[in-house]
Amino acid sequence: MTSQLLKEIRICFVGESFVNGTGDPECLGWAGRICQDAFLKGFDITYYNLGVRRETSTELRKRWLQEVSYRLTQECDGRVVFSFGANDTTIENGKTRISLQDSITNLRDILSIAKDLYPVLVVSPPPIEDKQQNQRMDDLSKEFAKVCNELNVPYLNIFPELIRSDTWMDEVKKYDGAHPRAAGYQAFADIVQNWEGWLNWLKLD
Repeated sequence: MTSQLLKEIRICFVGESFVNGTGDPECLGWAGRICQDAFLKGFDITYYNLGVRRETSTELRKRWLQEVSYRLTQECDGRVVFSFGANDTTIENGKTRISLQDSITNLRDILSIAKDLYPVLVVSPPPIEDKQQNQRMDDLSKEFAKVCNELNVPYLNIFPELIRSDTWMDEVKKYDGAHPRAAGYQAFADIVQNWEGWLNWLKLD
């Protein structure tokens, strides 16, 4: 019996430095790792990393559609994974770069368009070494979950699992206080690639 790959799937990962894989000496990050794993399991995946360092959800909202639609043409099986929010919660000039309410509005605006065009998944931002910012990101992640639930978009809140991960938190601490190295991104990838949302998503016809 001849084995046959599934039809080609093109996936855009849209977000900031964690999507970009900043700090990973293998230049894969978590997004590259889950695509590599899926490819080894027989999925013919074309992987586009659209992570931009320091980008907020307001900046992402302005660029995502043009960048994604350029890569995911109508004739292909195109899909999108969004993961952002960490930069929104960063304090600059005495306040967060983006207010919580504006972050929620940005996510809702993005998903309201995206979900009608492509299969979409959303992954929360991960924890860093800063406890106060972690609290803000935890709050944001919970609000993002509500938006995704309302819009019927699968959402993975990875924050609680990674904050308990010694691998993730140790590498973040030893590197730059925000990003891990290869083992940390592998821990992130292990969670995503075993997530029901990702597994079910790859079964779509």
